[in-house]
Amino acid sequence: MLGALAAVLLAAVVITGGNLPPVLAGPADPSSAVTPAPPIAPPAASPSAGPSSIPSSSLAVDVLATLEVKGRAPKTGYDREEDFGTAWLDVDRNGCDTRNDILQRDLDGELLSGPCKVLSGTLSDPFTGRTISFVRGEATSSLVQIDHVVALMDAWQKGAQQLTQEERIRFANDPLNLLAVDGSANSQKGDGDAATWLPANRPFRCEYVARQVAVKAAYRLWVTAAERDAIARVLDTCPGQTVPVP
Repeated sequence: MLGALAAVLLAAVVITGGNLPPVLAGPADPSSAVTPAPPIAPPAASPSAGPSSIPSSSLAVDVLATLEVKGRAPKTGYDREEDFGTAWLDVDRNGCDTRNDILQRDLDGELLSGPCKVLSGTLSDPFTGRTISFVRGEATSSLVQIDHVVALMDAWQKGAQQLTQEERIRFANDPLNLLAVDGSANSQKGDGDAATWLPANRPFRCEYVARQVAVKAAYRLWVTAAERDAIARVLDTCPGQTVPVP
């Protein structure tokens, strides 16, 4: 009997090419089954870098929501040249000081002396909406001034004291924070933030506060509650306003 069974098995091996037919292999042992590994979950998202980090959205109202809201720090210890460097430096080392860089960027039809010095040009002033003819000279240069969109004193009272001197010098010469504007309007603005001063040229206000928001986010500066509310009111009139790209 055993010899006959062995003969049958040998014949099956020969016929199947060396493998037992499934029916002879028997049921699989459930305890030996390999369970597929679960898919690897993606890593958890990194926590926010802080209240001043710029979100993926470029909408100014979304970036505004990331800014910390606090009161003003004291003006104690503020010194323009010591804290923010001499005006105007060549921080990008292109051979031209920052004032001439911005004049070349913002004026139309500018006439240069050499590669840097702007002698004349025409400004479409964003603060007033007027057209201003710029001519370099002792009595005329001040008609066009370079505005710190976020004023240096305002920055000092809202976080810049915690920046390094190198960061503050970069802030004072950052094209993102600079505009060529009407000199008298710039004098009226002084150190004001959006709660105390806005451009008379209403169509420019959305772009103006969006630039302030971008600068404060980039340099981890905060806003006061009154300033935040003033910016929000302006942005309510232009919900699609984006922050400028540095």
